Amino acid sequence: MAGNTFGRALRITTFGESHGPGLGVILDGVPPLLPLTEADIQFDLDRRRPGQSEVTTPRKEADQVEILSGVFEGKTTGAPIALLIRNTNQRSGDYSTIQSVFRPGHADYSFLAKFGFRDFRGGGRSSGRETAARVAAGAIAKKFLKTLGIQIIGYTKSIGDIEAETIDFSVIESNPVRCADPEKAKAMVALIELAKAEHDSLGGVIETQIIGCPAGLGDPVFDKLDAMLSHAVMSIGTIKGIEFGDGFASTRLKGSVHNDAFYHDGEKVRTQTNHAGGILGGISTGEVIVFRAAIKPASSIAKTQQTVNLDNAPQEIQVEGRHDPCICPRAVPVIECMAALTIMDAYLVQQTVLKGQL
Repeated sequence: MAGNTFGRALRITTFGESHGPGLGVILDGVPPLLPLTEADIQFDLDRRRPGQSEVTTPRKEADQVEILSGVFEGKTTGAPIALLIRNTNQRSGDYSTIQSVFRPGHADYSFLAKFGFRDFRGGGRSSGRETAARVAAGAIAKKFLKTLGIQIIGYTKSIGDIEAETIDFSVIESNPVRCADPEKAKAMVALIELAKAEHDSLGGVIETQIIGCPAGLGDPVFDKLDAMLSHAVMSIGTIKGIEFGDGFASTRLKGSVHNDAFYHDGEKVRTQTNHAGGILGGISTGEVIVFRAAIKPASSIAKTQQTVNLDNAPQEIQVEGRHDPCICPRAVPVIECMAALTIMDAYLVQQTVLKGQL
């Protein structure tokens, strides 16, 4: 199966299925001598893991990571790093009743059309559980970027029709929806609980800010930084759209308003505004990179829906099992980590460019 590898100078390959023995990832290109322990990776895995609150799936997985290679005496060696996360709480029997039908909103039919086969136990490689491997890899990228003074912060900007009105990064991890507005977070939780009681689900928007990214990352023409970030984020199964800076709202502005005026800040060139979201011509400007991702409502719902089976006969379906009524809270660390992998990759590529100029 193609499509399991991402990156250029830093390459990751994920493997495993939702209801198999486990999931994992191999990272190739991590520089040597980066201090790294399993605890460094576990923090972000704990933020993504299931069973965190009443507004996430009740499936209980410790998502404990094991470093199998590439680290010696607490530091990376420069060799490929292999990480493993074992599945310990699968209930494949929850899917036995749907093995011959297509779940609305899922990749059941499209996988069957492509491969002539599908893993009905939670969707196999199309399952959101695959993102645990991405987060494990991204946690390493986040630690590397931290040594460069680069920080990546994501938060839930909206769920349904409720949108954050304030941004306080300090409260993101103190509420179950990971919203930067504590008052709106309460309303979001209530809205999710209502949808859950109705056997339904909700979507939302996650905003991510990349702070401290230097100017010059990204490559014309096809490997623009916003294009690579879009590739990374859109590869997450639940994402249906992405925008940078003012995004679609920029279509309602005049150029005289949208253009970010330059000025000198000591030795640095800065912009007075950041309508572009920190990227011009596909290359970082040194300003904060800002993008928003649209999260669709979770597809697995207990409400009765219409579908067809493998014999092309109409059928009603109620998806059983343990599922998220809203993906947003657990998607925040996934998006952060995919962004981190992209920025680290772009940084390593840029180092080769700078060496060529010497």
